[in-house]
Formats: sequence, structure tokens, C-alpha cells
Amino acid sequence: MTDLSRREFMATGAAFAAGVTLTPSALAAPPSLTAGDVIDRIKQEVGVPWREKTVDNLLTGTRATPVRGIATTMMATLDVVERCVADGKNMIVTHETPFYLHQDGTDDIKDDAVLRYKLDYCAKHEVAIFHFHDHWHARQPDGIAQGMVNQLGWAKHVVDAANPKKLSFDGVPLAQFTRTMQKTLQARTMRVLGDPKLPVRRVVTSWGFCGREGGIKLFSAPETDVLICGETREWELVEYCQDSIRSGNKKALIVVGHVLSEQGGMVLCRDWLKPFFPGTPVAFIPAMEPFWNPQEPVS
Repeated sequence: MTDLSRREFMATGAAFAAGVTLTPSALAAPPSLTAGDVIDRIKQEVGVPWREKTVDNLLTGTRATPVRGIATTMMATLDVVERCVADGKNMIVTHETPFYLHQDGTDDIKDDAVLRYKLDYCAKHEVAIFHFHDHWHARQPDGIAQGMVNQLGWAKHVVDAANPKKLSFDGVPLAQFTRTMQKTLQARTMRVLGDPKLPVRRVVTSWGFCGREGGIKLFSAPETDVLICGETREWELVEYCQDSIRSGNKKALIVVGHVLSEQGGMVLCRDWLKPFFPGTPVAFIPAMEPFWNPQEPVS
């Protein structure tokens, strides 16, 4: 007999003697951990001062929402939320917004049927979603960058442990380098710009979105052979990279896709959170890569 079944047996026997009928929910101890407790512990442990202006906020549920389990994810899509609920995890720590705008504003779509469905689903299942973006990046080292290094097995290639966004390799050809990345990340739609034979030595990463100003600065630096990002605008940074290569610079750009380019960081977030809540299940629930390749359709 397991510990759980023994407790249930004893509780049921005592109830029978007292003439009381117990339901399954009555047999389980109510959770004492709340969403507010989880957020407070995150603020306490992340290691950087909490910003007054930040997107890192509780977006569904309340601080008093009882937490039955915690899930980390890169993006709390409806699919992810449903899988979290099915797995018994009603506190979701998401790196990216669940509501289609980085700042989480929804006034312009407040009556939209898709938004209402998602909000109603969260309310029905007591789901508390915490947006954890700014401070996970601000952590030292950056939680996303470190997690991606871990996932890709690049620890030995990090130039400075305090900044895992810069890496050094031994000149492996770009085509081989990207095939290995694609296999490790199980990426369906990763894109590459540059000579397939380019020796990859000095790599700079900008996981997630990489804008024009910051991206041009990173790509044009003499110490950069390859820039890796999650996503960027084709009429801005991509065009600049094309022109740079056309003008004679031996460089390359790898666009992984936003979701896959930060997923490893939320695996690390799960591992980071686990010791803080030893009595509560903590899991990583992956967000699915949103696109598929026409040669390999995915339903």
C-alpha cells in the first residue's frame, strides 16, 4: 500500500465510523501555495532589483489563486494552457505574452472571440499566468541566453561565462553548423543567409526578436562572423545583412524562429524554480513551433 492510499484508507475509515461520506476532493489536502507566493519568491531569488515599469506581471487569476502545480513555457498559447491544465499545472510562468502584444494590452480587442475564449478558459480552470520576461533576461547571466547554451550543448564555446551570448567555434562550415542546430532544436523552418561553406568561428546571439538598430551593430562588428537571432524584419536587418554580404563581408545570419530561440531558457527557468517549491510539481511545457515546411506538412 502506498503512502497516499494508506492515508486515504485511514481517512475513509475514520469518516465511516463517524457516519461521514468523503468525496475525492475532500481526501486531498487543499493547496496552501498561492500565485502571489510564487511571484514573491521569483522576485526574491532572481538576483536583480525589480523594475517599477515592467511587463513582468500577473495577467490571469489573482495573487490569492491556489497553485496546484507550476509550468514554465516560452509562450502561453491556448494549446500550451490546455496542456498545462491537463497536466495539473494551473500556475503558468510564460516568457512571452499570452495576449498578442508584448505590453499585454488588450483594450483594442477586448470583445474579440478568441481573446474571450482564452480568458474564459483560464477563469474556468483557475489558471494564473505570470509574464516573466524582463527580469529573466536581466538576470546574470541572462536566463534565456544561458538556457539556450545549455540546450545546444555549447557551454565549452562560451567566450565569457558572464555573457553567454558570445561564442567561439573551430571553423565548422556554416551548412554543417546549421544542420546540427536544426537537429538539436527540432526546427522545421529555420532560415540561413550566407555562404554555406563559410567557416563559423565567432558567433553572436540575440535570442528572440532582434531589431534593426541593435542587429546592425552586432552584425557589422569586426568580431562577428555569424549572428543568430529568433526573428527579425526582412525589410530592415535581413536586407542590411544581404547587402553586407554582397559587398564582400564574410558573414552569415541565422534566423531560428522566435519560439525555438528562447525555449531552452524556460527549461532553465523550470530547473531554477524547482528548489524553491519542493512540495509543488514544477514542469516545462514546450510551445510548439508555429510554422511548418510545405515539404513536410504538420497537422
